[in-house]
Amino acid sequence: MADVDVLIVGGGINGCGVARDAVGRGYSVLLAEQNDLASGTSSWSTKLIHGGLRYLEHYEFRLVREALQEREVLWRLAPHIIRPLRFVLPHHRGLRPAWLLRLGLFLYDHLGGRKLLPPTRTLDLSRDETGRPLKPGFFTRGFEYSDCWVEDTRLVVLNARDAADRGATILTRTRVATLAREGDVWRAVLEDRATGARRVVTAKMVVNAAGPWVDEVLRGPLGRNDARNVRLVQGSHIVVKRVFDHDRAYIFQNADGRIIFAIPYEGSFTLIGTTDRDWTGDPADVAITDGEIDYLLAAAGEYFAKPIGRSDIVWSYSGVRPLYDDGASKAQEATRDYVLKVDGADGAPRLVNVFGGKITTYRRLAESVLEKIEEALGRRGKGSWTGGAALPGGDFLVEGFEALVAELGAAHPGVTPALVRRLARAYGTEARRILAGARADADLGRGFGAGLTEAEVRHLVEREWARTADDVLWRRSKLGLTLPAEGRAALEEFLGDARLGVAAQ
Repeated sequence: MADVDVLIVGGGINGCGVARDAVGRGYSVLLAEQNDLASGTSSWSTKLIHGGLRYLEHYEFRLVREALQEREVLWRLAPHIIRPLRFVLPHHRGLRPAWLLRLGLFLYDHLGGRKLLPPTRTLDLSRDETGRPLKPGFFTRGFEYSDCWVEDTRLVVLNARDAADRGATILTRTRVATLAREGDVWRAVLEDRATGARRVVTAKMVVNAAGPWVDEVLRGPLGRNDARNVRLVQGSHIVVKRVFDHDRAYIFQNADGRIIFAIPYEGSFTLIGTTDRDWTGDPADVAITDGEIDYLLAAAGEYFAKPIGRSDIVWSYSGVRPLYDDGASKAQEATRDYVLKVDGADGAPRLVNVFGGKITTYRRLAESVLEKIEEALGRRGKGSWTGGAALPGGDFLVEGFEALVAELGAAHPGVTPALVRRLARAYGTEARRILAGARADADLGRGFGAGLTEAEVRHLVEREWARTADDVLWRRSKLGLTLPAEGRAALEEFLGDARLGVAAQ
């Protein structure tokens, strides 16, 4: 008799999405993540829910259509952490012709059944405010289209939280040390990386959703030394002092055929990225290179009138995308689609390996994995359900964010309005838990700076598996950009207090 139906290896967006879907269909689920949730690829994205405009050039119409369809589905599920964002694409003479851009954007508008997001329009950049930050005289025409912004790590955590609320066991900082078939079950040895304690778990089925480490799981715990399924592609971003004041984003074409984004970020900054280069080392060691910084600065400098230099960079990050290795000659041409491979002969417990994928299509990927689980274990309860069930905090109208802010502000009139707005954006209706009983900021307990309070930290520890300062400041939020050093030290001291306890499993 197995301990659980499904053991999931990996706590990124794919693993947490599968856990949520599976437990909601009646399967018992245990998820093991070797580090913190979203500590790999899922936290190093460009933070977009998008169709992938440039993927049309590589004829990935199925992927683009699926991604476009998911934009409004996901927006409805989590309108606190997902919001519409308009993108401005300046026409660059000598690169892609205007007719080709218009054709691509026409397909973009009509492939995915867009209902709420506004359509593409043509801009006169000599008059529109989005033309002012650009080099004068160079860009007179542009196109504006819709996609969405997402707080990527929060999307992962909320999927894990909902899975746990429905009965799944979520173990962070837990490594799958060994994994082997024993008769009709899998036998896994799980190691707590903090204490070294080990436990044995048996499962009827395993889902390998380890992202950049998916082949390592095959080579390590499973002993498949020949596993070579993913192409690791490094993507890096820089965050600079705010370059423009409006709320729209830019998508810039580069002479090498690639594109970069320049996106309003955390109020006072601009996010610029990304790069595409093959990575052959340990994914845990990835870091932005001087060459990538130069590339991003030069690409932005082709468009913006105001020079951006290294002194303007306040933060940078880099991650590895585990793309399915389809043999493409260039990293930027490798498919962004996901591939599932099932291992296990008739009668043997099955293993589903997840290769590739993007944050926008994680929910559809999970549904595809559930088809494999149902084939192996039989159908339980309901079928597809995640497209209509809000994530924690997202149970309000898709366009009702301002109403939620007003409600919270009225209920807590002495709390700083900016803090109320930030909590609403991060936690949605769950902000009520954090603000419960507060008539003023002081009622939220100790303050660490940048609006971070004891009440919020306790919520993150008790409800969202946060244990370290980085969990709080860089994955559950981006307050690390503004929190002073003494605030971080105070937070670390607070988190080290044994009385605080650990996150609920």
